Amino acid sequence: MKILRIASRNLLRYQRRTLLTTLLITLGVVAMLLFVSTSGSFKAMMVGQITDSMMGHLQIHKKGYVSSIDSLPLTLNMKPQMVEKAEEQLAEMPQVEAWSPRIKLGAMFSNFSETTSIRLNGVIPEKEVATCPELAQRIIGEKPANLIERGKLLIPELIAKGLKVKVGDPVVLVATNRDGSVNGINFIVSGVLEGLSGPGGRDGYIHIDDARDLLRIDDNEISEIAIRLRSAELEKPAQKALQAGIGQILNQQDKPAFEIHSWDKLSPFANIAKMIDLMTLFIKIMLVAIVLISVMNVMIMAVYERVREIGTLAAMGTQPRTILSLFLTEGLLLGVVGAILGIVISLLIIFGLQQAEISFAFGRQTGLVLHPVLTLGDALFASGTVIIAAVLASLQPAWKASKLNPVEALRQV
Repeated sequence: MKILRIASRNLLRYQRRTLLTTLLITLGVVAMLLFVSTSGSFKAMMVGQITDSMMGHLQIHKKGYVSSIDSLPLTLNMKPQMVEKAEEQLAEMPQVEAWSPRIKLGAMFSNFSETTSIRLNGVIPEKEVATCPELAQRIIGEKPANLIERGKLLIPELIAKGLKVKVGDPVVLVATNRDGSVNGINFIVSGVLEGLSGPGGRDGYIHIDDARDLLRIDDNEISEIAIRLRSAELEKPAQKALQAGIGQILNQQDKPAFEIHSWDKLSPFANIAKMIDLMTLFIKIMLVAIVLISVMNVMIMAVYERVREIGTLAAMGTQPRTILSLFLTEGLLLGVVGAILGIVISLLIIFGLQQAEISFAFGRQTGLVLHPVLTLGDALFASGTVIIAAVLASLQPAWKASKLNPVEALRQV
């Protein structure tokens, strides 16, 4: 406590320098926390749009399906026995909120005058809405009462514009089943889905029974199971639980029968999330650099200006470790005060941003409100980083001060 009081008085003796250093540290903390909170909010909202409108948090496939997913191979669909085992475990997992079995297929889409390719998802409407609640919000214009009905089709905006197809138009879908036979069925367009980057940009939706009719599938085989969790933070525990359960089931070749993937392994939007994380890392590195440079500059000047004072302390019998502790404590105090001020100012600014309700657009989704939140973990990380950096920056000047020769120090003017 005595060293703490002396260190405090020493800092107050040079008020202007202490104030400027504290402001620099505070500025670094505020910049880091504001960027982390706002970028984290944008990332969470972007991920939510992808998982809640198309992907789900996790997906289950038959082993080898994902590596061939571009061709949507029907030969790698999950058989009824596999589906039953997967759904049995999902029903027992408290982390799972809902899941949706899907049949994915490629087909030819025709408006009777032009033809193009389309990717289709055969879904059970109730389960798909529970798993991807934002899917209905992607429908442009008037939303149908039910997501999808038998004999009706949701088509991507890209195809609707290219072939000049609108809601209510009759179209035909032609698909080839796994045996190579071709089948065609007439549908009515019930809605147009806004575009997304990646494979989802050409995805349409039909009822799962229509998909079975189109492919002439008699049993309950499916291509994938999309899973919605009660919280995005449960993604890794849920994936581990699935891997420890159905992930241990072997096929006839004694290899895993299932593969479980998180959304970021299947969507190109994961690269944007990684870029946000990388920028956050750069901001944290900048914060450490600001603290190191500002605190080290102050402590070097403090040692230079107080050489005679240090020599007097040493001549009076003060131990070198005490002198070392004195300067380290000054650096610690600068870091603690700067961190506290930075957190308080950040909380005030973030509160103001929440009240301002800043909105932005993501794809065709407009009016998305940015809601930055400062978590306890971010605040502790920022303050801990600042304090450690301040102490480390004080180490070299403090070590130099503790090693000064009392006689030579007292000769200094």
